[in-house]
Parts: sequence; structure tokens; C-alpha cells
Amino acid sequence: MSRPAALRAIPERTLRSGLLTLSRRRSLGRLATRLPIARDMVARFVAGETLAEALPVLERLHERGFATTVDILGESVTSTEAARAAAAGYVEALEALAERGLDRNVSLKLSQMGLGIDEAVCRENVARIVDRAAALGAFVRIDMEDHTTVDRTLALWRAVRPPADRRGETDCGVVIQSALRRSGEDVEALIAEDARVRLCKGAYKEPASVAHQDRADVDGAYAALMGELLRRAPYPALATHDPALIREALEVAATNVLAADRFEFQMLYGIRRDLQERLLAAGYRVRVYVPFGREWYPYFMRRLAERPANVAFLLRTVLREGRG
Repeated sequence: MSRPAALRAIPERTLRSGLLTLSRRRSLGRLATRLPIARDMVARFVAGETLAEALPVLERLHERGFATTVDILGESVTSTEAARAAAAGYVEALEALAERGLDRNVSLKLSQMGLGIDEAVCRENVARIVDRAAALGAFVRIDMEDHTTVDRTLALWRAVRPPADRRGETDCGVVIQSALRRSGEDVEALIAEDARVRLCKGAYKEPASVAHQDRADVDGAYAALMGELLRRAPYPALATHDPALIREALEVAATNVLAADRFEFQMLYGIRRDLQERLLAAGYRVRVYVPFGREWYPYFMRRLAERPANVAFLLRTVLREGRG
């Protein structure tokens, strides 16, 4: 990175670090969720606080031709009862999606399923969701959280994944973060296992010993991992809003004569909707990651940390509302 670029990156890096720190402050989260103005602002990124509020959003996206995946917000639960309730919520969501003819595709976090409380309970909860998904012809994606959970996440995925003769639309996939230095080795192992991998950059505050700190290094790692997945993995999901990386993905696909139905782009609800529309119009599958739930604060803060433009957008919204 050149000196001017490095200097410009300092404020952004500081802002991102601060927002990620705030995302872990439960007391701020409790306060934020009680403020009407906060709920109004978060509506750009979160499709409501209940399944009933999220379903019309999913239906509108479906009508426009987008694929979707549903994330019920909530992480780092503190009781087995809360973890089991979260699993029940996912089963209810899968059944509602199937009933309405919507994409039967969900994404979940293991900390919400009880990973930090009891790994046996966590596995039981995820197995319950995966089994119901298999019965409904649905797909379950296990999200990746911070670096301390990677080994346990991959082990649990291997334990609950349906056997090879039952896979297809009912498979269970995982997520790899290009920010983590270990991800190259993980991707090699996952390719050998015919895993369905979603590649993202990573949205957690990680130490330099385990993660790249400069954006250029994270992007470079993403490009390298993306190339391997496109060439060698079954149906990779490329989770990025970065136009440069998207162009590179399309170049790799063209060079390797990959049809548009061999991979998909994944983007977050409410972010770069213009880019989502362009890719969809060009004939590529775009899956929108649609979160809902009352525990939106950590997710919301990580979205702000990922892209300073999100902070600017919300500040403009607040100013407009103040003038109104």
C-alpha cells in the first residue's frame, strides 16, 4: 500500500475498529433497540423484527427474481433454553418458506445455537434444523464467527452434514473468511470434501496474529480463494459487494468457461442494491442475505463497520429527519 493510501486508510480503520468494539457492548444494544430512531435507521439492513414482518420482504425479492437466504438475528445466547428457542424459530421459518413457495435457504450462527454453552446442545439444535431442512428440500448454511470458533464450526458442520446420497438442494454449507490467515488450508480441505462454501471477507475484529489487517491483503486473499473455489468447488457462493472482485470473478468464470448457474453472488439486504440489480439483469444468480429479529444490534454495527458509506448514509438520514 502506498503512503497516501495508507494515510487515507487510518481513519477508516479506526472507525471500523471502534464500531466492531461497540458491536460487542450488550448494554448499548439494549439501549439501541429501545430507541425508535434506531429502529427506523436499521430498517434499511434488517427486514423486520418478526417472521411475519420478514415474509413480505422475501416475497418481494422473490417476485423480482432474487434468490434469498434467511438469518434470524441473535448470537452468543446465555442459556440452553434460548438456544433451543432459536432452533425452533429456524424450524418455523423453514416451514413458512416452504408453505409460501419461497427459497428454502437459511443461514445460522452456532453461538445462537449454544456453542458457547454446551457443544452437545449446539449440535442437537443444528441437527434438528438440518433434519427438518432435509425433509423440506431446504439448504442450511452455517455462518462463520470469530477465529476462536473456526475449528469447532467445521467439526460440527462435518458432524451434521447429510450423507452424500442425500445431498443436493438439502445440503449443509459453511462460510470461509478471507481475512483469516488459515483460510487457504481450510478451503483446500473443504474442496476435497465437495463442500458448499460461501466466501466472505470477514466482519470480526481479529488480532494480527490470525488475520490480515490491511484491506488490500484481505482483498488479495479473497481473490486467490475465489479463484480456487470457482475452478474446483461445487457451486461456490461469492459474498461481496466489491465491484473489482466481482469483475475478477466474472473474468475467472469466462476463462474457465463456467456457466452462470455454476456459482452465485451473495449480497446483504439493503447494501448495493444497484449492483444487485445489474448482476441479476445480466443473468447471474444473486442471493440476498435477509436478516430479521429483535437482536439486530451486533449485526447492524458490523454492517456499519464494513463500509464507511453506510455510516454516511445513516447520518444523512438522521439529518433529514431532524429537519423534517
